[in-house]
Amino acid sequence: MSTTTTISKSNVGVYTNPAHDLWIAESKPTLEEVKKGEGLKEGEVTIGIKSTGICGSDVHFWHAGRIGPMVVEDLHILGHESAGVILAVHPSVTHLKPGDRVAVEPNVICGQCEPCLTGRYNGCEKVEFLSTPPFHGLLRRYVNHPAIWCHKIGDMSFEDGSMLEPLSVALAGMERSGVKLGDPVLICGAGPIGLVTLLCCNAAGAEPIVITDIDEGRLKFAKELVPRARLYKVERGVTPEQAAEHIIAAGGGVKPTVALECTGVESSISSAIWSVKFGGKVFVIGVGKSEMNMPFMRLSTQEIDLQFQYRYCNTWPRAIRLVESGVIDLKRLVTHRFDIEDAVKAFGTAADPKTGAIKVQIQSEVDI
Repeated sequence: MSTTTTISKSNVGVYTNPAHDLWIAESKPTLEEVKKGEGLKEGEVTIGIKSTGICGSDVHFWHAGRIGPMVVEDLHILGHESAGVILAVHPSVTHLKPGDRVAVEPNVICGQCEPCLTGRYNGCEKVEFLSTPPFHGLLRRYVNHPAIWCHKIGDMSFEDGSMLEPLSVALAGMERSGVKLGDPVLICGAGPIGLVTLLCCNAAGAEPIVITDIDEGRLKFAKELVPRARLYKVERGVTPEQAAEHIIAAGGGVKPTVALECTGVESSISSAIWSVKFGGKVFVIGVGKSEMNMPFMRLSTQEIDLQFQYRYCNTWPRAIRLVESGVIDLKRLVTHRFDIEDAVKAFGTAADPKTGAIKVQIQSEVDI
């Protein structure tokens, strides 16, 4: 095995369980395995994880213990937005070497089912998506992972490298929703995914862009991020039809051609459906309840397409190009940083709306 020789810190991970506890504890691979380059399977590398973003799904698995059919049933390591440095490689790996900086695409696919064979591997029937139970996530100091899912990032910062994962979510939405230059677009939700989607719509030349949220602070952040964005603060007690009227007014009377729904909240999806024009599209990126009520006849009589997204595929090379070139600048989205030893505090910050956190990063010093 090819490996580095100065690794000294033990491996730890950020765990939750069915009782909704959150703590830091020892994890695998062990320090000795990492130092000796042992335990790697064919095609695998060991990564020293340097930066990991906390996703809303991480908080949800901690607080709720499940997202739809995906349930925390045992000790579970969180995290899937990560970048780091290669520490060791299996002899079968020739395109990566110790010291390479990489972003980690957090899935392992079978490569044999129809979605895999047709290039839509996000639908792999046997996918192991890291941080989705029962598969442990990336919030560790060291992780073994297939080299094919480790993308070189050159001199890009590890923070930007970790942000390629939420950017991939937005890019998948942009591609499948078909947003074009000059399209009037509605973005529902000014959380991290909504804000990255806003950056993408801005770069794509959508106009006007209306973004909604229930939080005034997040809307202010969106305006600072993309000054030409138009804002609508969702007020409690307003019906979806009424919200749609305000959204259209915010867009200067222009109905959206595409609504990119990033919350997964039933009332927000309904508002998007009432907002878009005849023949428009509501593209749902967010995740929500297992069952919802929808304004069916509005969809029917207005020939509105309702479409959904599940993760992403084939997005990392494109995401890397966009960030390296400066077309998409993700730096301002990172508002808080914590060492992995302070991960419990980091999760508390990410979960509390009063902190004003957008993207919280957990960082680990790895000797190389």
